[in-house]
Amino acid sequence: MHREIHAVTGAFGYSGKYIAARLLAQGRKVITLTNSLHRPNPFGERVQACAFNFDSPAKMTASLKGVSVFYNTYWVRFNHPMFTHADAVRNTTVMFEAAKKAGVEHVVHISITNPSADSPLEYFRGKAQLERALKDSGLSYTILRPAVLFGNEDILINNIAWALRRLPVFGVFGNGRYRLQPIYVDDLAGLAVEYGDKRENITLDAIGPETFTYRDLVKTIAEIIGKRRPIVSVPPRLGYLAGALIGKMVGDVMITRDEVQGLMANLLFVQSPPAATTRFTDWAKRHSQTLGLHYASELARRLDGKTPAP
Repeated sequence: MHREIHAVTGAFGYSGKYIAARLLAQGRKVITLTNSLHRPNPFGERVQACAFNFDSPAKMTASLKGVSVFYNTYWVRFNHPMFTHADAVRNTTVMFEAAKKAGVEHVVHISITNPSADSPLEYFRGKAQLERALKDSGLSYTILRPAVLFGNEDILINNIAWALRRLPVFGVFGNGRYRLQPIYVDDLAGLAVEYGDKRENITLDAIGPETFTYRDLVKTIAEIIGKRRPIVSVPPRLGYLAGALIGKMVGDVMITRDEVQGLMANLLFVQSPPAATTRFTDWAKRHSQTLGLHYASELARRLDGKTPAP
């Protein structure tokens, strides 16, 4: 049985939770770095929670002492008064430095498809900066580049279904022919754990076996949940404004300008072979009765991690 220590960021959240579950199933000892110390621990005493301590690198280094593999899922989806992409870049760089000082053997880092230091989009530019920081750190690394995740706790796919259930028509930005390649979150976790056992430096596009145009993805979801709607092309600016209005109604950021531009620039599509096997259509059919029943709020999920449980 493996007993070396593995550290996962955000094991009480989304992708980090799936990585932690796979590690525990293999008999690994797992700790998590988190901002959500007051959030219920789904693993009980099997996963020890440590604060991130971004402002106290020495404490972070102490938390990572004895860790053999560090799995980083930490990031922010959009800028907010309480968190920004710049914060995420700075904080993640602190983590890499702490991992180096703590003697971590290997880092598995979750990035994004098509990161670029020259990108006009801060999301993709920040991801590229972190890939460079990890490579320059001297740490052994695996960089996984997923496009879109899907799973029970998903936000993007769920909220497309939510909108289809409630709106008489669904608007896509421009012609909707830009492509994306969703990967099941547990498949991503499987890749992370698999490559956590390696020590050579690897960068891998982590994409699923199906490729959709955005228009076809919406159409597929509508058919699976039994809510076929007219799918119409709208100018990107108008589509963004509609998404912003819905976001205000539900108290969330439903879509960002960077996400619209990234989609339309085909940045969620690569020419690589699939790295996972779970088909989105099969998963969605199994979850057709619950997919999109409730709105999934990114903002509530993130801010809830800072709120003590009653």
